[in-house]
Amino acid sequence: MAEVCAICEGAGLRVVERDGQRFAQECVCRIQQRAQLRLRRAGIPRRYEHCTLESYETNFPSSHRSLGPALLRAKKFVESYPLETDGTGLLLTGSIGVGKTHLAVGILQALIDKGATGLFFDYRDLLKQVQNSYNPQVRETELEILRPVFDAEVLVLDELGAAKPTDWVWDTVAHILNTRYNDRRTTIITTNYPNLGPLVVGGDGAARLREETLGDRIGERMRSRLQEMCVVVEMQGQDFRQKVKRASFA
Repeated sequence: MAEVCAICEGAGLRVVERDGQRFAQECVCRIQQRAQLRLRRAGIPRRYEHCTLESYETNFPSSHRSLGPALLRAKKFVESYPLETDGTGLLLTGSIGVGKTHLAVGILQALIDKGATGLFFDYRDLLKQVQNSYNPQVRETELEILRPVFDAEVLVLDELGAAKPTDWVWDTVAHILNTRYNDRRTTIITTNYPNLGPLVVGGDGAARLREETLGDRIGERMRSRLQEMCVVVEMQGQDFRQKVKRASFA
């Protein structure tokens, strides 16, 4: 059986007195219950349920000068939401294992604690669900799958660009990002691909990109759109999973 709140004894309300007047006020237990319900509905994978801004600071020591500022930017974003952010999101870029997903989920959890509603989606899983909707045996339509993604107050889209780029992928990404952009909804994105690749000069004197960029994966037009939707936060450092969190039976 669930424990009965010692403050309100399960009523969900408590009587408070202010300026000589008594009135009923919502108990903290009911506020916490609503926050827990919003967290469950956010679809955060079990692997990332522990991810908070506080645990990021503990698990990802400042091994590189970009990680500390990234955490400060995340905290400032939470403090400023929603009035100062006004629909602007974050694009967390950087090498693997530096905690981009941890930071994104930490932001989402902090915003939910403030009363926001949100949704977590892995980019590849979302595309697979949309593709599966084309199967005539599946009852859910493409719009039914995408509607929660369009409507989420805060959307975390993890691993953007991880799926093999095709015209269909580009069209689907454009549909999602443009809809959220037009509705001024907050989108927090993580990607392993650099926003802009370093330029190298070939033997013919022409400048070329050395490595694949986010624009290569989702289309340069959508990469440019992200500059309007999100503040870019670059994160670089050692792969934490290789250094500390390697799998073992111990």
